Parts: sequence; structure tokens; C-alpha cells
Amino acid sequence: MRWFGTALIAAFGLTSGGYLLGNGLLRAKDADRAVTVRGLAERDVVADLATWTISYSATSTSLAEAQAKMRSDTKAIEDFFGSLGFPKDALQPTGANVLSFTNDGITQYTVRQRMALRSNDIERAQKAVAQQFDLVGRGVFLEEGSAMSYSFTRLNDIKPDMVAEATRDARAAAEQFAKDSGAGVGEIKDATQGYFSIEARDGDSGGWGVSDTPYKKVRVVTTVNFALD
Repeated sequence: MRWFGTALIAAFGLTSGGYLLGNGLLRAKDADRAVTVRGLAERDVVADLATWTISYSATSTSLAEAQAKMRSDTKAIEDFFGSLGFPKDALQPTGANVLSFTNDGITQYTVRQRMALRSNDIERAQKAVAQQFDLVGRGVFLEEGSAMSYSFTRLNDIKPDMVAEATRDARAAAEQFAKDSGAGVGEIKDATQGYFSIEARDGDSGGWGVSDTPYKKVRVVTTVNFALD
């Protein structure tokens, strides 16, 4: 009988221990239930900074003539932007160089110069782009790479709201997943914020022969790991 009682106690202990262990594993499994989803936030914005690097050149067999042509072209560029209402300090020289090339005993000189326009007046900048061929009509030879570029510099102003929006979008996706699986969405276990991208709103980001646009789309994707109840 003593042996039977000892065996019964041992069996009960194993059963109880097995129950507690199994229940603990179930609780641990429930605690580990989670879903990882991505949330998206997008916002259309208008650029607040316009920059235009204008490269132009003049070529002549006389260095003095090439330099004189550059002075004339520089004045034509300054007059062009002045006629559009840009302040004088919006346009600044950024570099110049002189190259010479001799062929069959004849030396030609090419003088190149770069001017940079920087303005927060986007509407006025767009008008300048629309009328840029007036510079060609004034005899200015615009080189490749002379194009307006628009930038959105106030990203930090909209970052918090966009991250919150992306997180809400992620939670909505998690709730749909939980609904389909008969669970509930709990707290955030961890999250990773993706990088912010700023691209042309309509998909055309400019390039040779294509003007940049001031209309941009800001985009961010967050990855969030939610606990499931």
C-alpha cells in the first residue's frame, strides 16, 4: 500500500507539473503572438526653394573678345532676372574658367561662367523657367546642365504628423489581420521608421530636356510589430 500511495503521489505530481508546464507554455505562446505590418503615409507638398545654376560660354580666337562676350552675357542674365523682379542678391557668380585649343595653328579660347539663382519665390521662379529662351534670344549660349531645381526644405515640420499617420495605417492593417484570425490588436512591441522620400508628385523628376517640378510627394513607410490579444 505504501508503494501504491507513493506511486499515486508521484503520478499526481507529474500530472500537475505537466499541467503547469503546459499551461505555462500556452501562456508564453500567447504572449509571443504578434503581427508585423507596414504603414504608409503620403503628403503632397509644394517646394519652398528654387535653385538654378546657369552655365554659359563664349568662344573666340581672341581671348579679349571672348571675355567681352562673357561680360555682355552676364549683364543680359542680370537684366533678365531683374526684369522678372528678382533682387540683385538672388543671383550670384559661382565659378569661371578659360580653356584654349589650338588646331592648324589657330588658337581658340572658350570662357565659361556659372551663375546661381536662389529664391524662395516659387511662382516667380516658374515664370523665369517659362521665359528662359529669352536669354537665348539675347545671345546667351546656355550650356547643358542649366536647369531649375526645386526643393522642399520643411520636412521636419511635417515629420511627426506623417509618422503618426503611418502608424495609424499600420494599426488598421494589423486590425484587419487580427479580425481575420479571430484575435485583437494590443500594444506596439517595436517599430522601425523608414526613410522619408521626396519625389516629383506626378512621377517626373526632371533631367536633361525635362524641367523639374515644384510639386512634390513626401512618402514614408513604417514597420510596426503589434502584440495580438
